[in-house]
Amino acid sequence: MSGWPGQASGRNQLGYARGKRDWNAQEILEEDLRCFKKHGIKLDLLFNANCYGARAVSENLANETISIIEHLFNCCSGIDVVTTTSLAIARTVKKYFPKIEVRASVNMRIGTIQAMEYVAGLFDSYYLQRDFQRDLEYVKRIRKWCDNNGKGLCILANSGCLYCCPGQTFHDNMVAHDAEIDEMKNIKNWTPFVCWNILRKAEMHKVLLQSTWIRPEDLHNYEGLADVVKLATRLHAHPRMVLNAYSTASFRGNLLDLLEPGFSALLVPMFIDNEAFPDNWFEHTATCGHRCEACSYCKDILGQVLKDYE
Repeated sequence: MSGWPGQASGRNQLGYARGKRDWNAQEILEEDLRCFKKHGIKLDLLFNANCYGARAVSENLANETISIIEHLFNCCSGIDVVTTTSLAIARTVKKYFPKIEVRASVNMRIGTIQAMEYVAGLFDSYYLQRDFQRDLEYVKRIRKWCDNNGKGLCILANSGCLYCCPGQTFHDNMVAHDAEIDEMKNIKNWTPFVCWNILRKAEMHKVLLQSTWIRPEDLHNYEGLADVVKLATRLHAHPRMVLNAYSTASFRGNLLDLLEPGFSALLVPMFIDNEAFPDNWFEHTATCGHRCEACSYCKDILGQVLKDYE
């Protein structure tokens, strides 16, 4: 899954930083894509911005989308999937490239059957809103609807974001505009991110376990339920470590090191030992109903998995 150089994608532009442009970035990307395609790996083009501004429903944006896809067919033998947050881009791809699978981005937060029904004419598959994915019976309901309606279902396994975070859209937009924000004179001595603020308090560390991530060892529970498991690595320092952990269903180390964002720095000199989770961890958290206000399970388990670096 990749965005295209010069395109808004919910992250900084590829090959561009503080006015400096890597003019070889597109050439390198195209060579990588040809290599992936040669080895039978599907290509997923990402149009993932939360906002396209005045161009949101413009012919300009539609034409640009068509142009990029046509270029990818010319240089890389085409793409297989377009993942987007934009209804306009979904409509454009559906109309002009009906053989390409159109996938609803995880950033759309589609978490209910009703929401899927509303946009069934635009999307062939959906990323399930991450806040719902630990409820395995609920995922089975969604899967049944998808099967009955010829739709695909995908999940994001290693998000470090807080469960139902009220600041997520604000945070995502700041990440997308990071280059511009970096050039501004910003408010001093204030952290605008909900997660980093509350996790400075030791009594709130329990929310790290109440989040939406799935351990590599527990991913097998989604076999037959999820067609695609996405791993967030675009801002990760060690993407190969993440890929190895989930492909081998095993990880020895700090669980937070697999997540994006990870928050490892906030716990130093402590870490969350991935191997210390009890055998019934997934079974319990997949059936608890996320009634965290009336439950101490994650707080109790945190005391068990939180270890000192030796």
